[in-house]
Amino acid sequence: MDSIRPTLLLTRPEAPSRRFAAAFRERFGADWPVVISPLTKIVNLSPQLPEGDWPDVIFTSENAVQAFRKLRPDHRATAWCVGGRTAKAAEAAGFRARTGPGDVAGLCEAIVAAGTVTRLLYPRPVHAAGNVEGAMYSAGIETKSVLVYDQVSRPPTAAAHLLMAGAAPVLLPLFSPRSAALAAAAFTSATAPVWIAAISGATADAGAPLTAPHCIIATRPDAEGMLDALGGLIDAAKMG
Repeated sequence: MDSIRPTLLLTRPEAPSRRFAAAFRERFGADWPVVISPLTKIVNLSPQLPEGDWPDVIFTSENAVQAFRKLRPDHRATAWCVGGRTAKAAEAAGFRARTGPGDVAGLCEAIVAAGTVTRLLYPRPVHAAGNVEGAMYSAGIETKSVLVYDQVSRPPTAAAHLLMAGAAPVLLPLFSPRSAALAAAAFTSATAPVWIAAISGATADAGAPLTAPHCIIATRPDAEGMLDALGGLIDAAKMG
């Protein structure tokens, strides 16, 4: 793999894929080959929001913030956010943001540990990672979830199909179990050696049908952790 640099294949929606591609090239080289082929498209929904006072809201993604802010103009609630990027989006929308550790389970633990939350509104995607409702109810916190956006599946681009049907290696970061499952379904006939960086063990399991020769699970569930995992794959490739 010294003579053939592996191509980075990004399957998240366009905007986060471009952000990650920029961060990857800044770290590993501006001329690194990248193919962007979103396997999902974000579609905002128009649900009926629950009535009453909800002083705390939980956001497990930046997409949830953007979808919810269009539904409710009053943004005085405390927003419990999964990570830094989501917290910045919440602050920009006018919320009082609290930043979590980067994963849903850790965010739920932080909410419980704070001891100040009694009622929690959960604007969530149709396909959600983790069990926010279960964790909150176990702690005695009334929780109301509302579907605010969907991640509609999309077919791979022709460039992605061509890449995965080749013989050159491919670096494939997978950011959630669902995105891993979609990638596995989209590239069932892949012949390229696929080197996977997974954001969690569950994500790695969901991507197992890709039969990747190498898979590294990120030590932190965030962009930096995924870049570290990809760096580990690149180092392994150089060692043969």
